[in-house]
Amino acid sequence: MPLPFRRSTPRASNRMFEALVNGSGSGAALSSRSRRLRRWMPVVVSLLVQVPLTVVGVIGAGAYAAYGDGARNLPFSTVLSLSSIGAAGVAAIALSIVGPVLLLWIRRYPGPLIAVISALAAADFLLGYAMLSAPYIALAFAIVMAISHGARTWTWVSMIVVWEATLLLALLVGIELDPHRVVATTIGLLLVLGFAEAHRRRREQIVHFQAAFATRREEELRAERTRIARELHDVLAHSLSQINVQAGVGLHLMHKQPEQAEEALASIKLSSKEALDEVRSLLGMLRSDGADSSGGNGDVAPLIPEPDLSRLASLADSVRAHGLALELTCTISEHTASAVQLALYRIVQESLTNVLRHASATSATVSLVVDGDDYLVIITDDGVGIDAEGHTEGRGLLGMRERAELLGGTVTVREAESRGTVVTARIPHRSASA
Repeated sequence: MPLPFRRSTPRASNRMFEALVNGSGSGAALSSRSRRLRRWMPVVVSLLVQVPLTVVGVIGAGAYAAYGDGARNLPFSTVLSLSSIGAAGVAAIALSIVGPVLLLWIRRYPGPLIAVISALAAADFLLGYAMLSAPYIALAFAIVMAISHGARTWTWVSMIVVWEATLLLALLVGIELDPHRVVATTIGLLLVLGFAEAHRRRREQIVHFQAAFATRREEELRAERTRIARELHDVLAHSLSQINVQAGVGLHLMHKQPEQAEEALASIKLSSKEALDEVRSLLGMLRSDGADSSGGNGDVAPLIPEPDLSRLASLADSVRAHGLALELTCTISEHTASAVQLALYRIVQESLTNVLRHASATSATVSLVVDGDDYLVIITDDGVGIDAEGHTEGRGLLGMRERAELLGGTVTVREAESRGTVVTARIPHRSASA
């Protein structure tokens, strides 16, 4: 039969054919009913198109062979009762049934079955050349499904070899081919192959997009986990370091100088309260969206403002309470962008925490100024300096660098010329408008 598939026009026909081949669901899990529909729909459509027209064509051809042109004037019931179906007619009807039935296994064995269905379509083309015949729709479905399931080489080789063999066999057995019909069939095959390739590319693009989306989502989740870890580290490291130091002082002075031990305990209470407030604020911020969207029950941790430059003074006082002589200078406006203020505060906080924990320093200076197009922060101390083996590169310094880099800035840590460590952070002005 000449034309395996005629694509009428539109995208609507493409969508209908695609739905018949692959079903309508694109990403959700298909039910067993949907899977059965996907499996049987091409078979049913092919049978409904091919079998009735093939039967009518075979009967008409038999009547014409028996009565010649006079068969045109006979009623169809008379033609049906008088005509005989020969071996060629039986073979044509069988081919119109076998091809669609083989589509049930095309997804499992796409390569071999596309070759078999191509041969059946060629036999149908030659047997039904002189009679009314429907396009071999089963071949169109087989081409699209075989290419979609990875049998591209099988499909193209089968189409080329079988079509050329069909034309050659027609010449050998003496079938006079109509050039217009040959051209129409060739164009039909090319259209189906082109549609199948376009459909395959579309599926590959969807798979690629889904993979890229999943990768991007994973990256965002990792970035969010890193941000949460950095915030928790910045919140807890400073306060817990202070609590640890003050607890040691309290234990040491408990019996000798009870009044100073009491001051240490008061400082521990204040530091722990501030740490708890910041942790509750952070956790409340992380879960506030979910609580609001789900209706909530009002049991959400109260939020407090994120630390900014206005809290540097209290930070300096808490450091001085440990006996460190600290000089603080800040000329940066408190109207600077909140993201910049938070980054500057955390950098100063982490640097002072490191001074208290590791430097064994007696004094430190903190300077926050505007230097040209940058916000400049310099923290110096007179402690033991940087570990010569580089062991100071912990999560705290990593978090400082990440905060600055997110705003387009940098953080450097070096040894002072005389003694101690110098931490320098630069954040450009343009980040203030980000």
